[in-house]
Amino acid sequence: YYTSIPGSCNFETQDQEWTTACGLTQDTTDDFDWNISNSAVRGQTDPHTDHTPGKGQRFLYVNSSAQKEGNRARITTTKFFPASLGVCRVRFWFWMFPSSQTGVLKVYTVEEHGMDILMWSSSRNEENKW
Repeated sequence: YYTSIPGSCNFETQDQEWTTACGLTQDTTDDFDWNISNSAVRGQTDPHTDHTPGKGQRFLYVNSSAQKEGNRARITTTKFFPASLGVCRVRFWFWMFPSSQTGVLKVYTVEEHGMDILMWSSSRNEENKW
């Protein structure tokens, strides 16, 4: 559900589809989808808890083990965010299981004419934590 920060979501959506509750949508042109789960589902390659304070358990994940190199899973926001003056921050927590199938996690902004601009990327998180 949303917090007081616009665009913020912790994925603890019980009654509503997470894409609707969090203002996100699956890209229909990608190769596979993001899913929502909790740590009890993914087995030994997952974090034991999510990053939400308190009793949070849900997080988004992609299972890359069945994918081919170059396959993409992409979610986008369903709302435009107004341009900021000076500083705009995107904050999120991620956990990547380092394996040969793990790809690159990328964050893009889309400028007003539709061009994707790469803002951040990571290919691994060796520390095995959020």
